[in-house]
Formats: sequence, structure tokens, C-alpha cells
Amino acid sequence: MKFIARGQEVTSNIFNQLDEKKQQILSAGKDVINLSIGTPDFEPDAHVLEAVSHAACDPANYRYSLGDMPALQDAVVNWYQHRYHVALEREELMSVCGSQEGIAHVAFPIAGAGELMLAPDPGYPIFTFGPMMAGAEIGLMPLRAEHQYLIDFDAIDPAVADRAKAMVVSYPNNPTTAVADAAFYERLVWFAKKHDIIVIHDNAYSDLMLNGSDGISFLSIPGAKEVGIEFNSLSKTYNLTGMRISFALGNRDVITKFRDFRSQIDYGMFYPIQYGAVAALTGSQDIVQRNRAGYTARRDALCGGLRSIGWEVPDAQATMFVWAKIPAHYTSSVQFVMDLMEKTAVICVPGESFGALGQGYVRFALVVPPARMQEAVRRIAESGILKG
Repeated sequence: MKFIARGQEVTSNIFNQLDEKKQQILSAGKDVINLSIGTPDFEPDAHVLEAVSHAACDPANYRYSLGDMPALQDAVVNWYQHRYHVALEREELMSVCGSQEGIAHVAFPIAGAGELMLAPDPGYPIFTFGPMMAGAEIGLMPLRAEHQYLIDFDAIDPAVADRAKAMVVSYPNNPTTAVADAAFYERLVWFAKKHDIIVIHDNAYSDLMLNGSDGISFLSIPGAKEVGIEFNSLSKTYNLTGMRISFALGNRDVITKFRDFRSQIDYGMFYPIQYGAVAALTGSQDIVQRNRAGYTARRDALCGGLRSIGWEVPDAQATMFVWAKIPAHYTSSVQFVMDLMEKTAVICVPGESFGALGQGYVRFALVVPPARMQEAVRRIAESGILKG
């Protein structure tokens, strides 16, 4: 049988290797501390579970929804007004089956074969995979530590920028945990207008700020809605990863084109999920602060603990991740991760899974309690892996 060659990336092999190694460790009876995948272990609020359960018991809710309920649209409009001070109209938003699905598909109505889209390196893999599957050419924007992992607009060749149809931007950033301020977004809007580029901003982690500040929306910047859209997710903020509910919001023309495209491949969000999303957005928001405090405690246990044993890992500014430079005597992130698993049964993700510039780094997910983080630190210290 013959299959499409496009999209068969090395990164999939890395995750296969991690899973193989994990199974070997588990088979040996070892206690695995899995800090690889960013799946929250905190529970959703009871009122969300009740809304989903009640709606799931109504047979009428098993029909095609063919779109977003007015109650959901209004909930999102109010959410963005109160949380981000952004005014939206119903025509400027739509639900998607998680930000990953949305970002995977948004390139299709924007960029065709041979057309250029810009994406960050390192960056979440879907930022390049989606445009690649649409046939677009990928231009990588380096994110470097010396620039606080912010896009350096001056380093982008003006001729390349003029060719680009769109650019994917993501702050707070996965995997680097970097945060962008209003001044950065103002420069982004200016750059997009100058070069006629559509901005696709991923804003999944703005409620998981761990540095004491409040996350902002790209759309809160004057002129942002003229140049792009933003994806925002309920997955991490409300511990609803399995519900797969996110939103594309912003520029009316982009949303219209995207909605038309998705209407060919989707019949709308399952009604019980929509009711659950309404409950999450309109109910108590105490969960936001609880999650933030929980992740901060885990970050402090991991990052502070690693620094105490000689691994200089900076505190994550935001997200549910930690971005760490591997020990100097290692040259391969993959090799370090494999050795770490072998010696400690602690699993993290090699930085090169997020792009070439991720080489030399690893990403930890803050998905176990502080006591387990402390146990991971103890194992790493006793393993001797940090010594050259």
C-alpha cells in the first residue's frame, strides 16, 4: 500500500521510543514518575460535571448540533469581556474540538500549496504540522533564550515576511514557558499590518500564570482583530482536556472562512459538551486560582528542588510546564531523556520534539503533586546523572 509521505515526522518516533522505554520500566516493576504529557490531574468543578451529565440524559441532545448554541456564544462573549476586556460579536467566534484540532485545520482556508506560513522554533508540533498538511511551506521563526524566547521581528527577512500568508504565535509559550507583554503584541500587530500577515495566536495558558501577573489576550491590543484570530481553550483552565472544547475568536473574515471550511468536515460540537462549557464559563471561577496555586506549588517543588541539587533550572513563568537545559556533558536531549528514564524512572520530553532549536533542552509537565516532584528530585540527585 502507498501512503502520503508528507507528515511522517521524526518526532513521532521519539514519542514511540519514550513509550517503549516506559513499558520496559513498568514491566520491571519500577515506579514511574511521568512528567511527559501535559494532562491535568486536577478535577473539573462539580457544576460542570452536572451540566454535562444532565444534558447527556436528554435524547434530543444526540442530534447534530450544526453550530454553537446561542447560550454558548453569549457565555464566550461575556467571558472575553470580563476576563480580557475584549468585545466580541457572535460572528467573531466559533467552537473547535480543542485548540490542537483548530490550529491543525485553520491553515487550510488560509494557505495552499507552496504558500508560506511562519511558525516558531521551538514550538508545539501542531504549529508546523497543520500548515504542512495543507501543503504550505513552513518558515521557522527562532525563539532564543537571549531574547526571552520572544519572536525577534527584526530578524525576519522583509522579503520573507511579505511572502507569508500567516504566522503562528503562542504565548504563554509551550514549551519554553515564556510570557509576552502588551508591548510585544503591539509590535506583532504592527508587523502583521505592515506585511499583510494573518496572525494565528494560541492563548491556551493565559490563566496559568505562575509569575504573579495576569495573562492577557492578543485581541486586547488595538488593531489585533484587524489582523488575526486567537485560540483559547477550556482544557487547562478548567481541567477539561477530554471534553475537547476550545474557541477560535477574532477577525470576522478569518472566522467566516474557517467556519465554512469546518462545515465540510464537522457537524458541530456535541450538545452536552456545549452545556458543560457554558457551565464552566458562567459558574464560579474559583478553579482558576486553585489551579494556578497548585501548579505554582509543583513548579516550586521541581525547579527549586533541582536547583538545590545543582541543576540550574529556572522557574517557569507560566503554563503547566518547565523548560530545562540539559547537563553540559550531554549533547543529545534524546539520549539524556533515555538515560534519565533508565536511571530514575522519571520521564520528560526531549526538547528537539518541539523543533531543532529545542535540542539541548527537556520539558517537564507539572502533572504530579509536590511530594512526587520531590521524589523525582531525590532520584535524580542519587542517580548521579548530573555529574560529568
